[in-house]
Amino acid sequence: MSRSGKDRDTRVRTAKKRTASSTRWLQRQLNDPYVKQAKAEGYRSRAAYKLIELDEKFGLLKGITRVVDLGIAPGGWSQVVRKLKPKAHVVGIDLLEVEPIDGVTIFQMDFMDDDAPRVLEEALGGKAELVMSDMAANTVGHKQTDHLRTMGLVEAGAWFAIENLAPGGTYLAKVLAGGTDTDLLNLLKQHFRTVKHAKPPASRKGSSEWYVIAQGFKG
Repeated sequence: MSRSGKDRDTRVRTAKKRTASSTRWLQRQLNDPYVKQAKAEGYRSRAAYKLIELDEKFGLLKGITRVVDLGIAPGGWSQVVRKLKPKAHVVGIDLLEVEPIDGVTIFQMDFMDDDAPRVLEEALGGKAELVMSDMAANTVGHKQTDHLRTMGLVEAGAWFAIENLAPGGTYLAKVLAGGTDTDLLNLLKQHFRTVKHAKPPASRKGSSEWYVIAQGFKG
């Protein structure tokens, strides 16, 4: 703590084998208030606060009993659901291994695998009120390619939601700058009463991510 009473930013010395970009990332992490808050409150990532803020604005978790978490790793979103709605049954999937979360059924597999939807449906045991996706394709450094790959995941998640949501349900998904593509936007508007885009305060200003919130599934 400085004499002014404010926390000084933590500076990171550049190690011999650490790149300049990784040093900047590490320094940003150490000085990020959301990272510090997540650590203090037991959340696995700062992404937990994106869901909390979106829920405060859109009421995503109101009345939910079944939830699907697409791209669950490291588990922050499911932790939020279980904390705010402890009776909710949550099923998650990710390519990466995820440490167990109480009350959450987790599958380590590719959501784009042909068997993934069936596996999730069987574990869910009924229609969900919320399908949430924080999935993003691994970037290759080509902006248009990265956008198309991520939007492909968003569209796959949307079709899964359409097939597995209860009437009135919600589909929440991460998209990139520019929002949802026209065809996908039309698909969501066809099946949901309202479709909006939002960037929660916890999303870094320099990040290209936004979220699409499709609510009121028509069934």
